[in-house]
Amino acid sequence: MLTILLLAAGSSSRMRGQDKLMQEVDGQPLIRTMATRARDTGCPLIIALPPNPGPRQSALAGLPFQACPVADADKGMAHSIRAAVAALRPEVTALMVLPSDMPDLGVQDLNTMISAWRKAPPETILRGSSAKGQPGHPVIFPRSDFSELQALSGDQGARGLLRANADRVHLVPLPDHHALTDLDTPEDWATWRNARR
Repeated sequence: MLTILLLAAGSSSRMRGQDKLMQEVDGQPLIRTMATRARDTGCPLIIALPPNPGPRQSALAGLPFQACPVADADKGMAHSIRAAVAALRPEVTALMVLPSDMPDLGVQDLNTMISAWRKAPPETILRGSSAKGQPGHPVIFPRSDFSELQALSGDQGARGLLRANADRVHLVPLPDHHALTDLDTPEDWATWRNARR
């Protein structure tokens, strides 16, 4: 069974006081938009969240998911991944790591990744890429990598694990730059919104 991990515990430190996950996308806060897309794949969803209740938790009201509060999320993405892997149910055989600040990733993209995972050998790591093959997100890890994911630290996420296991990484091309577009600053958001218009 594949579970999707939505990374939503970070502090939006480059947004100069704004919360990027509360920016409106498709008529609702980005965090809810991304959680809804993940839910619509039919896969179980776990969401890494700040430890204290706040607007992000409120924005997710009514959606079915497993909450994973991350006390040390300010130390980097790796700490969110570690906490979520530790909270996974025993029947989970693969984990899709999905950053929540990538609004170009739609349900179809997630389903493309899931379809590739179903056809791949069991030990394969699947990584979304741009249409031209530039590696990005999301990434699907098999259970055999869970122990290494729990040993991660810092803000590099799982990049070291991906480099060390490059022979097992299979790129899954997604349209345009869907796998690459992450919005970290107000300028990023302005550029993205202008392009959408």
